[in-house]
Amino acid sequence: MSHTAPIRSHRKPRRSASTIAMRTGVASGVLGTLAVATAAGSANAAEPVTQTLELPVLTGDLAAQVAQSAEATQQAASNYQLQAARDAAASAAAKEAKKDLAHAKAEATKKAEAARKAAAERATRNAERTTLSTTASSSSSSSSTSTATGAAAAVIAFAKAQVGDAYVSGGTGPNSWDCSGLMQTAFKQVGISLPRVSQDQSTAGTQVSLNNLQPGDILYWGSAGSAYHVAIYVGDGMFVGAQNPSTGVVERPLSYDPPTGAVRVL
Repeated sequence: MSHTAPIRSHRKPRRSASTIAMRTGVASGVLGTLAVATAAGSANAAEPVTQTLELPVLTGDLAAQVAQSAEATQQAASNYQLQAARDAAASAAAKEAKKDLAHAKAEATKKAEAARKAAAERATRNAERTTLSTTASSSSSSSSTSTATGAAAAVIAFAKAQVGDAYVSGGTGPNSWDCSGLMQTAFKQVGISLPRVSQDQSTAGTQVSLNNLQPGDILYWGSAGSAYHVAIYVGDGMFVGAQNPSTGVVERPLSYDPPTGAVRVL
């Protein structure tokens, strides 16, 4: 081997121009692709993201449960209204019953009071009947109370002359009378003007005891000021009066219908 033989150089061989051009083209293509991808990514990033939520769909069983719950709620409301109406009706009925009870008690009290008064009046009348019977007996034997004189005799004579006439409510003669009409006309014979009705005639004079009657005294039934009937005492335990439509004007003993009181105008 010759010492002058050429020695291989360690320097890399130069690339050819075509190789460099090819590599440059590949690099340009890669960069172009990246640019396109980057642009596309930027465009996508600018667009808003829309998210859609899907609601669950009611199944047949769930719809039936909802309907059943609504029906139960409506039924409960109806029951509440019905109960409220029943409570209101019961309250009204209780108030009405309480009112009726109070009215019934008041009526019972009124009736009891009327019965008590009626019983007291019957007892009083029975006592007076006994008293008047005694008075009639004593009057028949006493000329001072059985013989009428003066004005009393004239009044009594007129009243007795009407015995047998008819009783007519509101009658003032000459052939029909009511009790106060007969008294008014009888006393008019002697110039005494009496009120027209029994209530007023029972207070027209001086009140006298039934034990001290004199001929010509006006007898009355009921209380003084509210009498419902009048007649005239004629002596000897007798009276004359227009009693009622069935009897007309009659003369009767005091025991026939004992009066309540008497008034003296003569």
